[in-house]
Amino acid sequence: MTKKAVITGVGDTKVGVLEGSTCMSIHVEAAQAAMADAGLALDDIDGVLTAYATTQPHLMLGSVFCEDMGIMPKHVSSISMGGATGTMLLMEAAALVEAGYCRHVLCVTGDNRITGHGPNAMQVISSTIGNPEFEAPYGVTVPACYALVAQRYMHEYGLTSEQFAAVAVTCRKHAALHPKAHKSKPITIDDVLNSKMIARPLHMLDCCLISDGGAAVIVSAPDAAADLKKKPVAILGSGQGHTHEHIMLAPKSLDHFGCKLSAETAMGQAGVTPADFDLAEIYDCFTSTFLIQLESMGFYERGASGEAALKGDLEIGGKLPCNTHGGLMSFGSSGAAGGMWHAVEGVRQLRGEADKRQVDGAELAFVHNQGGIFSAHCSLVLGSA
Repeated sequence: MTKKAVITGVGDTKVGVLEGSTCMSIHVEAAQAAMADAGLALDDIDGVLTAYATTQPHLMLGSVFCEDMGIMPKHVSSISMGGATGTMLLMEAAALVEAGYCRHVLCVTGDNRITGHGPNAMQVISSTIGNPEFEAPYGVTVPACYALVAQRYMHEYGLTSEQFAAVAVTCRKHAALHPKAHKSKPITIDDVLNSKMIARPLHMLDCCLISDGGAAVIVSAPDAAADLKKKPVAILGSGQGHTHEHIMLAPKSLDHFGCKLSAETAMGQAGVTPADFDLAEIYDCFTSTFLIQLESMGFYERGASGEAALKGDLEIGGKLPCNTHGGLMSFGSSGAAGGMWHAVEGVRQLRGEADKRQVDGAELAFVHNQGGIFSAHCSLVLGSA
């Protein structure tokens, strides 16, 4: 049986409004934190993977980063797949080390979306949304596209606005336990339901944050972890699923997306089922997105996840703790870094390093990112090496 790649280092920056930061300063800070966590030096890094950044939209962002870091690895590339990019970086890094091409691959993400764009941040982020011929002329927005799916799902399976709101409340509870989180002030279901309507049925507090911040993960060869500082975490399975780019060409039912395929592939490689996981870190750009994916990937029957959220089953100490760092809803959201934070949290949980957020007996974690409007999906199964 092929030995699996291992995660040997993770790092992240503080999240929120980082005055004086730049896209590259955030990248470098996150990378240095991950290297220190693993106990690696610059010369040990022979592969570098970066994502994309809206404040520094360079066609060769990986080369810019390596230049700033002062390293010359033998493999550098960048991936731009929206919110799915974080786990895609880790999936590619695992392939590189398992093939023997690299030994230590540094995957780094980050952006200063608040301080870099200011009040125009959402306009910049939404600028590429919508088919240029059939959607963009009508002013389609990111929240509107996700709201379209949410409305259909509510009609078909009975999820409610109160259940969506429960997700936001749970994420805020978890973020309050994380010292680097963007938002930590408690909120209630009524707070969510009374917040400004953005795109029916999604209120402002159903929508993820816009943040400055970054995260980095080091993926190493299976035999490289013996002399390093931290307990290695294995990437036991990985998978992707792609059904469309523009919402007009999504599956007509609007309830089945590539997340089902990506999850089945990752779990199949690892030889596990949804019932085996101790926690899940699932992309949550909107509260509805989170619940829909949770069901599509087999963790709950259709229409059942909302009641689980209301009952507290998704909280730390519940049946399936989810987004234990606070997710995009409350920890922070900054492009590809948002998804990478899910992976960082999964690793820390499996190492037993999550402090007040620690899930008792955490041995198997599911991490999932998605990009576009339910367009691109990448799932990981993380466990003991």
